[in-house]
Amino acid sequence: MRYLFGVVSLVAGTNLLSEAKASKASVTFISPVQISPRSAHNVIVEYSGDVDGELTITYGSCGNVAISDAKQRLGTTRVGNHPLSARHIDHEDRRPTKFVWLTPSETSDGCLHAFLDDELVGQSEELRTYDHVARRSEKKTFADVAGDDSMWFDGVAYLKQKQPDEAFVAAAKNKSFGILGGGISGLASSLMLDSVGIHNWKILESSERVGGRIKTVYLNGSSPEDGQYHELGPMRFPVEITDSETNETFPIMDQRMVFQLADVMNELNAGNETLQVKFWEWIQSSPNTPADTPFRRPDGTIPGKKEVASDPAYYNPTVYHNATAAEEAIQALDNFKGLTPERIRMYATNIFAAYKQAKEDGMFDYSEVSYLRHVMKTDLNTTDEVTPSQNYWPMWEYETVYFLASKWVTIQGGLSRLPAAFEPHIKDRIQYGAKVNGLHYNKDNDTLSVTWRPTGSEPFSTPNKVTNFDYVLNSVPLNLMKFWNMPPYSSLLKRSIDRTIYANACKVAVQFKTRFWEHLERPVLGGCTRLYSPQLGQVCYPSWHLNATGPGTMLASYLSDYEATVACAMSEEEHMAYIKRAFSEIHGSEIVEENWTGNYARHCWEQDEHHAGAFTMQIFSQQHLYLPAFYRTEFKTVFIGEAATFTHTWLFSALESATRGTVQLLLDMGLVDEAKQITNTWMARWIDL
Repeated sequence: MRYLFGVVSLVAGTNLLSEAKASKASVTFISPVQISPRSAHNVIVEYSGDVDGELTITYGSCGNVAISDAKQRLGTTRVGNHPLSARHIDHEDRRPTKFVWLTPSETSDGCLHAFLDDELVGQSEELRTYDHVARRSEKKTFADVAGDDSMWFDGVAYLKQKQPDEAFVAAAKNKSFGILGGGISGLASSLMLDSVGIHNWKILESSERVGGRIKTVYLNGSSPEDGQYHELGPMRFPVEITDSETNETFPIMDQRMVFQLADVMNELNAGNETLQVKFWEWIQSSPNTPADTPFRRPDGTIPGKKEVASDPAYYNPTVYHNATAAEEAIQALDNFKGLTPERIRMYATNIFAAYKQAKEDGMFDYSEVSYLRHVMKTDLNTTDEVTPSQNYWPMWEYETVYFLASKWVTIQGGLSRLPAAFEPHIKDRIQYGAKVNGLHYNKDNDTLSVTWRPTGSEPFSTPNKVTNFDYVLNSVPLNLMKFWNMPPYSSLLKRSIDRTIYANACKVAVQFKTRFWEHLERPVLGGCTRLYSPQLGQVCYPSWHLNATGPGTMLASYLSDYEATVACAMSEEEHMAYIKRAFSEIHGSEIVEENWTGNYARHCWEQDEHHAGAFTMQIFSQQHLYLPAFYRTEFKTVFIGEAATFTHTWLFSALESATRGTVQLLLDMGLVDEAKQITNTWMARWIDL
């Protein structure tokens, strides 16, 4: 509905303005059509005539004729040919058409009014209020659920941090936006910006590919449909959990964001089968995968999980120096974590509510070690027996719940198919081989200069290239920023960047001549296991193309943290020799030798110049200290990526941060309607608040 209540329509009632004046300058209110207390709204207007001067918008009784009569002053700005209107140069005729309105808690029906140099030049139709707070019992806001360090969910609270006139005028959509990093959070942000009509963005990516830590390797020159691949980055998505006692199945809701992204990309790429993202089953657990046990079969090979569980000869109980103390320590940890069936369901169905509960319960205040030592006063040796003393992360148990999943999926042809689906839509707006080394804030024009050099160029003599943006979405791993030149960020944000820790990971995919493991006396049909002796870490047999002829490729080793550091210190030849000997021990030297191709791919994430680590591993107490720093924009920079959110290491983490960062950016620009659109599209669809 258009509110064509310029001064022409007011003359009869007030006789304060002449028709001549009205024909020269008037303001028409286009939206909103209804409002709610304590909410953020965009006010959209159109101009007629020479609207030049100091524009003030107020709200109050529809009979108001002066600014002093208003119940609320939304804000004041200079527009048109006013000498102080230069800040609106991006708007047509320097007249912004979109404004931000934060309604107070006590808001009643009334009208918006526009004043030009204190003269009334426009009035809306009467706006009706509806009380969204009354519906909170039916549908809560994200801030209600996630707590006070998730400020971006509450647009009103976020915008209230700004000065009234600073937040009053919404920015023009033709601003320029830099997206640093072409990983999945950067790609998702570009998609979201496009979806609300913001197209003037550019991705700076240091490598020659998109996807970041999504990295599928296709061995021996194969293509995705050949199935000769495995994942050197993320591998799988937990879908649902089945309660073993009730046999009830419930979904893991946060992972639906990944499936939603695939649906959106498939629609954008409709008609191009090579870019369609499809999912198929991932077998996480299989009965015949080798068990981590000191026992061996009579032929010297390693028995499978089912054998170890059912054969008393393989019984190998853990021995503690004080069994009673160990039992008490384990029980104390279980009690503190409180992973009851009800709590597990909450983690699965509402990760935000689970996060809020974990904070309230003190889960982020302790690691397992610190809790046992300083709260339970457990002796040092028992503590180290029941939980490794190097474990420093908080007891935020979302990953524990993920690995209770009874159903998993992965992407057909490899996870790299997901970022590949973006390529046609970003090809003209991405700069590959751009290794960023700094950000500089330009106070004179309120912009950011991004300095970078071509990746692989001579590092000392090559001059910096400079690209300027109005805003930057920064998804580069925090590790890499330790060597950047950056604006004078707040102490908390700087410490968040400097002190966040990244874990290492080493993953090795190996191709064999045949899928021999599927034809053993006890066939291994997909599934993952974890082996410490030999030191392979996770081993995952392929879930796809089961019982196919021809070669097969598996994840032969996935080590993380300290073990990965040692493995990566080996030469590739030494490490592969170790893996070959290990598989000879697992399955027998003859069959391994017969099927060994020598085709492999190893990736050490800590040594990757584009990442310098595999995933974030914040020390206990760091997360709820640092997270609010990422949720505030400083020097036109918005931080996104799996480090800048409340879960880590999973694709959902990166996607959630992209959504939060995009919403945060839009709120900074005063684009409230667009921020609501992103939230409703990417959050409200799959999370029950």
